[in-house]
Amino acid sequence: QVVNYAPFTLLPSAVPRALFEQAYAVQQDFNLLVDAISQNKEFLEQTLASTIKVDDFTAQLFRIYMQVLEEGLAQTVFLGINRSDYMFDCGLDGTAALRQIEINTIAASFGGLTSRTADVHGLVLKVLGKTEEASHLLPNNPAKGLALGIAKAWELYGSQRAVVMFLVEEIQRNIFDQRCVENELWSRNIRVIRKRFRDVFEQGSLDASRRLYMDGQEVAVVYYREGYVPQNYDQQNWEARLLLERSRAVKCPDIATQLAGTKKVQQELSRPGTLEKLLPGRPEAIARMRATFAGLYSLDEGEEGDMIAATAIADPDRFVLKPQREGGGNNLYGEELRQVLEKIKDSPERTSYILMDKIKPQPALNYLLRAHSPLQVSECISELGIFGVYVRQGQELVLNQAAGHLLRTKAIEHADGGVAAGVAVLDTPYLV
Repeated sequence: QVVNYAPFTLLPSAVPRALFEQAYAVQQDFNLLVDAISQNKEFLEQTLASTIKVDDFTAQLFRIYMQVLEEGLAQTVFLGINRSDYMFDCGLDGTAALRQIEINTIAASFGGLTSRTADVHGLVLKVLGKTEEASHLLPNNPAKGLALGIAKAWELYGSQRAVVMFLVEEIQRNIFDQRCVENELWSRNIRVIRKRFRDVFEQGSLDASRRLYMDGQEVAVVYYREGYVPQNYDQQNWEARLLLERSRAVKCPDIATQLAGTKKVQQELSRPGTLEKLLPGRPEAIARMRATFAGLYSLDEGEEGDMIAATAIADPDRFVLKPQREGGGNNLYGEELRQVLEKIKDSPERTSYILMDKIKPQPALNYLLRAHSPLQVSECISELGIFGVYVRQGQELVLNQAAGHLLRTKAIEHADGGVAAGVAVLDTPYLV
């Protein structure tokens, strides 16, 4: 295979300092929230009830979740690595507001490559004679923060000989991003192995106390870098996933945390009173999170869903239609949104989607450097992600922090999609 450089912007992009700081300030709250949802069986059952009737993938994840709960969890240490993504919504008066797009609770990527991006942009600015501006770029090393979380979970698991297993795809285009995190672990003398679902099916086993072994090596932590889309699974892979979930190993994420990241859960969180139920006695945290929410609407069957569907069909440019999928490139906009809603408006299938207000950022000019692409100036918009890491042992939260940031930028003609989907490129925030 031919290796290409990861795509990036020629210049760093301006980001309002106040919004950047707001995104960092709320990350620990979102970590707490994701962890609370993952422990709330009743909330997950109620919230996903309509979705699992029409979305096979979510239903299969949910079946494994219920099976593992009924059997009793062997896992006692829990590790969350998530990334909360935002855009800067430009109001009619020109002021920008931070609006959460989604929270990724599985395989949140680019913590590695983006650890290198600020150095690239610092060099570009110096070459352009902008030494003063180069000195303003913030250092950023999410790879180190993510590795810290994995290392803490490994340590609490309590076996020096045990390894960390990166669960990876058959063909891994994004391998260098993962290597950055992996190398941080090796530097702490923690052994890392890389395996696919297929390997788990063929070589994985549990002993009597449900410790996980791969090829005779005990596994302390399973770090998923795949398993978030239906294409990642066949019958064997589902069986491998069940084996992993039943084990004592620390899963990042465990299946409950993966379900906590579904779009349906995101939409439910925006309903009045929901956050208060999930995080009682934390009004300040709730206010900080709610300040970042965009308008989210349910398409469940009934009067409310009918009304929202009709509104979106009449004015599709106001909204984004989102299925229960991770990995970018799945959302629907404009005419396509209208056509799909027209088709499913009277069918239960519509409950597998949520509707969200379309965010309207202010475009800026930049050059997007991509292998085999012409170099031209483009009108671009950016999306800011904040990485969060937490570790819980039993009921005690032993680590909860923001672990760095990721700025991705794309030309405005691309409505949807991230770096891995081939649309966005890596960027560095220049705070203004």
